Amino acid sequence: MTPEQMQALRDLRDEDIDYSDIPPLPTTGWRRVSELVPAENKQQITLRLDADLIAFFRATGRRYQSRINAALREYVNAQKGAL
Repeated sequence: MTPEQMQALRDLRDEDIDYSDIPPLPTTGWRRVSELVPAENKQQITLRLDADLIAFFRATGRRYQSRINAALREYVNAQKGAL
């Protein structure tokens, strides 16, 4: 983008943005981890992840491992849908 185009975007007011071509978001949003996989289905393993990924999820608070699991679950579900 040119500097002029960037400035035009910065100057644009929220109420002037046309969202008519964007489909509505689902009302459910993110699902709770417990809705994705029952606790009794989990299996303990050793897994090596990049340090920045672990730091990101740890910064989200307690139960960060469950959020990692949920992110992986969403990826798997998306891949199944793509097949």
